[in-house]
Amino acid sequence: QARAGVIERCEEAGRVLDAAAGDFDALRGLDRGVGGAVQVAETRFRALTGRTAAVESVLAGLARRYAPSASDQVTGHAEQARDRLMFATVHLNQARQAADRDERDAAVAHLRAAEGAVAQTAVFLDGIERLSATLDEAAALVPAALSGAEAERAAARTGPAGVPAGETRSRVLHLDGVLASVRQELASGRPYDPLDALRRIVAAATPLGAGRTGVLSAAALLLARSAVAGATGFVTTHRGAVGPEARTTLAEAERLLAVSGATADLLSADALARA
Repeated sequence: QARAGVIERCEEAGRVLDAAAGDFDALRGLDRGVGGAVQVAETRFRALTGRTAAVESVLAGLARRYAPSASDQVTGHAEQARDRLMFATVHLNQARQAADRDERDAAVAHLRAAEGAVAQTAVFLDGIERLSATLDEAAALVPAALSGAEAERAAARTGPAGVPAGETRSRVLHLDGVLASVRQELASGRPYDPLDALRRIVAAATPLGAGRTGVLSAAALLLARSAVAGATGFVTTHRGAVGPEARTTLAEAERLLAVSGATADLLSADALARA
């Protein structure tokens, strides 16, 4: 019932926004002419076109430094950005031509299409740059997370209250295996996925319940923020393909990220956003 209520409110919000489209146009001055708005869109279009090659270089750098799985979140983003720019080119030209002929309605329609494509291009490019920065941050955090997990292990000899000793030993052994695996990846010198490494470390250490090191909470926060940002970008650029259940799941991930600093909740936010 709660989910149905959320969906109903979202649909109603969409209807209200559609009904107010004319008022928004008036606020932007589109009721008086679209020439100025077209110029603004063209300026932003040119700026994004200039960024595209640089961002593609960033993406190539990710492929050199990290395992392929590390950039899964932005697979195809560069190509889709170029596709959106091509789409924007067509509609900006048509908007300009319609404006020159004083065909306001046609000009506004083409302008809106171009603006939408330009906005989506920015989301794709921002996503690549954001992931690059996040992966670098994660890679720098992995050694500290390993040390933090070792500290959690040492502090959890007796295990969380109410947990049988055998279960605690099982959790410790699992953590030992994860830490050994991550250390082996680092020692190999081969590209690896630092976000995945952090995720495995935090997920294995959290059940011990010691909670004495802030580095694992920081790692969980980085994971949740990255996953939520990636999912939000996907929803923004694929609105028609994203159903209400996925939107509700993302909303719950956003809620957990916003209101909880608990490591377990941040891991849940990460998992929900990647679902």
